[in-house]
Amino acid sequence: MKKTLLGLALLLATNLHAAPLVKIEPMQREALGIRTIAVEPVSRAWGSAYPAEVRVPNAQLMVVSAPQEGLLTHLHVAEGESVHKGQLLAVIQSPKLVEEQRLYLEALSRLGLARASLDRDKQLKAEGIISERRFLETRARYTQTRTEVEQRRQVLLLAGMGKAAIKELERKHKLSANLEVRTPMEGVVLEQMAMPGQRVEVASPIYRIGQLDPLWLEIHVPLEKLGEVMVGTAVRVLKPEIEGRVITVGSMIHGKDQGVLVRAEVANPKRALRPGQFAEAQLAQPGDKSSWRVPRQALLRVEGKAWVLVERDGGFQPVAVTVVVEESDALIIKGELKSGDKVAVSGTAALKATWLEGES
Repeated sequence: MKKTLLGLALLLATNLHAAPLVKIEPMQREALGIRTIAVEPVSRAWGSAYPAEVRVPNAQLMVVSAPQEGLLTHLHVAEGESVHKGQLLAVIQSPKLVEEQRLYLEALSRLGLARASLDRDKQLKAEGIISERRFLETRARYTQTRTEVEQRRQVLLLAGMGKAAIKELERKHKLSANLEVRTPMEGVVLEQMAMPGQRVEVASPIYRIGQLDPLWLEIHVPLEKLGEVMVGTAVRVLKPEIEGRVITVGSMIHGKDQGVLVRAEVANPKRALRPGQFAEAQLAQPGDKSSWRVPRQALLRVEGKAWVLVERDGGFQPVAVTVVVEESDALIIKGELKSGDKVAVSGTAALKATWLEGES
């Protein structure tokens, strides 16, 4: 009895490997609701989806801080607003700025006197009235004063005064405690970090500004799935559907999920992605001439093997395949298929039953 059962099992396995044609008449096909679809050759397959965090690239981020201590009197933009380079962001009332302006004007006055003294001593030296030593001392005082003026001018620039404002100060000699803070770049206000009426110190953060195109995707990929991932590998976000490229593959395994950080860059011209957003991202895997994309419903499982039913004259031919990649709505398979082959995607249960009944 055992030998008989073993023989039947071997016969069934042999028949499955041979996979004879499952004959179906046209009327039966219509009655069973059998529908087919052409297999799609694959040049690139999309692997499993991994969670990804959207981030602004470091080079596109900037924190606008208080260039001088004082009272924050006005904020002209808020979180979410777009700003252009040089736009007024905030006004700080700073007594310290008044002091720096005064010191700059005093240095300018001394520079004027030093220049006049230098011009006079140059003439006197040419006439032989003064010594070489006196002329050199006068020139040294002029150079020292000019250096002090440049130093004071740099202090005003660091304090947030623009070149035009400094020119206006030189022309009118009018001191002002109001310090205007302007954006150094075009972008979007990501975060407001201070409030009107707040006293701020030097370098206290006021706004965080970023450019939102392109953006980074930071994806944690399991170590065992990292084999075919490299710089340049294609990446896509499922919702919204956006594609990009891997720019770095990390070297460290993160303790929380034992994943490796893969960073991709994606274009974001319509701002469909937002910083801090979590999305699902897929990494591309290369296909070859024997890779085909089919709907999930085309696959059958028989005796631990994967099969598709290929349309032939007079019926359907079971073909053994190997599943290479599982996409969200399709499968990438390898098998003895060719371009133009059509596989059954509905009515497959009835075809499977007919196939196995014919083998029994």
